[in-house]
Amino acid sequence: MVKRRVPVPLVDPFARRVKDLRISITDRCNFRCSYCMPEEGMQWLARSDLLSYEELARVARVCVEEYGFDAIRLTGGEPLVRAHVVRLVELLAPLGVDVAMTTNGVKLPEVAHDLARAGLTRVNISLDSLRRETFFALTRRDELDRVLAGIDAALDAGLVPVKINAVVMRGINDDEVVDLAAFGRDRGVGMRFIEFMPLDADDAWSHDKVVPAREILDRIHAVFPLREAPVAGSGHTQPAERFEYADGRGDVGVIASVTEPFCGNCDRVRITAEGKFRTCLFAIDEFDLRAVLRAGAGLEADDLDERLAAEIARAVGTKWAGHRIGQADFVRPDRSMSQIGG
Repeated sequence: MVKRRVPVPLVDPFARRVKDLRISITDRCNFRCSYCMPEEGMQWLARSDLLSYEELARVARVCVEEYGFDAIRLTGGEPLVRAHVVRLVELLAPLGVDVAMTTNGVKLPEVAHDLARAGLTRVNISLDSLRRETFFALTRRDELDRVLAGIDAALDAGLVPVKINAVVMRGINDDEVVDLAAFGRDRGVGMRFIEFMPLDADDAWSHDKVVPAREILDRIHAVFPLREAPVAGSGHTQPAERFEYADGRGDVGVIASVTEPFCGNCDRVRITAEGKFRTCLFAIDEFDLRAVLRAGAGLEADDLDERLAAEIARAVGTKWAGHRIGQADFVRPDRSMSQIGG
């Protein structure tokens, strides 16, 4: 492949430029969150089926060099349960783009500083409850103290801005919205409240369990007055609608994937741990980049890159307008969040 001086923007059928790559590096996790995976019975991918770090880095490089992608997020499962993840960050850092990670935080106390030195820029940490009993019921693990320590470790390592993701479910943790907002203000981290989406392995999702983003904001505003935040200057469509506290003590965001979807401006695509390229969390079709990578193992490097670039462009050409949650023609993915990548 002849390297282009300037990357060619990758545009989907709805004129949205795609430039944000989410990479799942494992389907395994040390939690069993009820909205993400079943408590028992998961069939894990064989290690040989996972893309190697070198394969993942190659796909990322093609996205950056050929199409101008400028953001990469590492996800899982839980990305920090895969061995030597610092090595992957070292491979990605020279691409010169934002490299972030979504994690449950349990292993951050040991690796946060190593990740920062390797080139990780920031982290999102999942925390759905500050109550030990609710945390345990949601995650099926008694690890709240470790997650809190992981948040502190990320801040100490300079992986900022640290953002905390909380999936809000009616009757389970929606009464903690204000407490979680207060936690974010006190710790100097940005809370991101996410509407409950139909990606749970137990197929227990229903509309009545969704707490709309507007209701979440109203509850917070009643205690900590909010004002609209300036639009972030990253050039990306942010899934979170951001608000600042009127007293200047940080910000809060809501991700209204169900009640106010942002599909019309979506700029992200995903790779599963075994190398399936997906254009949406709720996509039905997948494109097998692992097959391209391994079938082309004997090719010249530029020829293999060209094949990868072509398959990525073909996949983006099928990106749909939106997920259609709540519509009569909505089709639920046949895999849970942990198998797709958060």
